[in-house]
Amino acid sequence: MNLLLIKLLVAHLIGDFFLQPDRWVIEKEARKLKSPKLYYHILIHGILTILFTWNAGFLVPALLIMLFHGIIDGIKLSFQRPDTKRRWFFADQLFHILTIVIVWYTYEHPSIDFSYFKSDTFWILTLALLFLTYPTSIIIKTLIAKWTPNVPLPASNLTGIGSLESAGKYIGILERLLTFLFITTGHYEAVGFLIAAKSIFRFGDLKEGNDLKFTEYVLIGTLLSFGIAILVGQAITVMLK
Repeated sequence: MNLLLIKLLVAHLIGDFFLQPDRWVIEKEARKLKSPKLYYHILIHGILTILFTWNAGFLVPALLIMLFHGIIDGIKLSFQRPDTKRRWFFADQLFHILTIVIVWYTYEHPSIDFSYFKSDTFWILTLALLFLTYPTSIIIKTLIAKWTPNVPLPASNLTGIGSLESAGKYIGILERLLTFLFITTGHYEAVGFLIAAKSIFRFGDLKEGNDLKFTEYVLIGTLLSFGIAILVGQAITVMLK
């Protein structure tokens, strides 16, 4: 990866996350474009970009990055609302990174090799990763459908606190993707750690629930999830050798 691009991204991370105190963020959100902290923040980004690149020929691109950073932050502060803060955070970061990449590309005109996206490895990995997300969730749900509890989760009844919406599905997807990563990189011990960690977190719910059927339902789903991820990981490892 290009060293200049890495330096620009490092400068962005330091400026946006390490050198921006919470009190600055609060003041910016309250006063928006009238906040002096906004302009301090923009200046810090400009200084970091110049220091990290330290190239007289890159001075104008560095100033452009600083200018675009200020414009993006200004738009975010002007249109952001309490209920849209999360969306604006990700949009803000996306546009900052796109700006950095565009300025870098315009300055260096690097040759980009897209041949990897035509390789067997790319398409095999894409197939495996896609399969381990929603398709596997649906397969597992279908396989254990006849054992699905007809009552709310025991832990919810006891504590009065319901589960996060679709949390189980996303936990399953994450655990399968992590298991696949560990298997394909040869870190089998990490799979054991992941299973142990999930067991510890689940133990409290299952113990308090005192419901054998619910415990067996969760256990079957968990074993199927890990089992499928391990089998897919092993299969892909063999195919890529």
